[in-house]
Amino acid sequence: MKYNRQFFEKNFSSERMRKYDSLYPTNWCRVVEHYKCNIMLSESLYSCLSIFEVALRNALVRELRKACGNNQWYCMFDEAPLFQSIRKRISDAKNNIIARKEIVTPSKVIAELTFGFWVSLLNSEYELALWHDLRRAFPNMPKSMRQRKNISSPLNRFRRLRNRIYHNEPICWNLSRVEDIHAELLVVSGWMDNSLPSWICMQERFNEVCIGIRQRMNWRG
Repeated sequence: MKYNRQFFEKNFSSERMRKYDSLYPTNWCRVVEHYKCNIMLSESLYSCLSIFEVALRNALVRELRKACGNNQWYCMFDEAPLFQSIRKRISDAKNNIIARKEIVTPSKVIAELTFGFWVSLLNSEYELALWHDLRRAFPNMPKSMRQRKNISSPLNRFRRLRNRIYHNEPICWNLSRVEDIHAELLVVSGWMDNSLPSWICMQERFNEVCIGIRQRMNWRG
């Protein structure tokens, strides 16, 4: 079978291929190669993003439990109008668990909530209410940087990259930028636990894939 333009546009849509096609209007082989590299790069980031997500939510939950004094950490969001959006997302998570005919437990609520939920707890609107407690989730963060915005900004960059990957969007456009975000993720993971960056690197092949993509695409930058 030949994987020609018709095959790609049928299965992946002409709209999805257009961005690649615009770069190489006279070289379909180059279009396909770039598309394949995007898949490779996305796959190579799965390990670090999934490890980081689990570590982040567990670090935040530990501090929320300490703040509210019990295992049902989400009870601290029950009353204040400020937390209306948080309550809605927690309620949706509980309803999803109930819909599966499962018992609602704190651990299941944690697993049901999205990466975006955990990142949102560091948003500016919750700075006065939550940052004092949640900053302890990052014990190795340099004192000179220990401000909410300095953790929220990179977390949102990770969230946007994750969402693009999980929605099969192009990320293999500025490879150096992706490498910068990956390096930043390792730094931030170290703020939670000094051993996390080395653990992440042992489970992934991101650097190897980036080298391979540069060779395949003949990219120097």
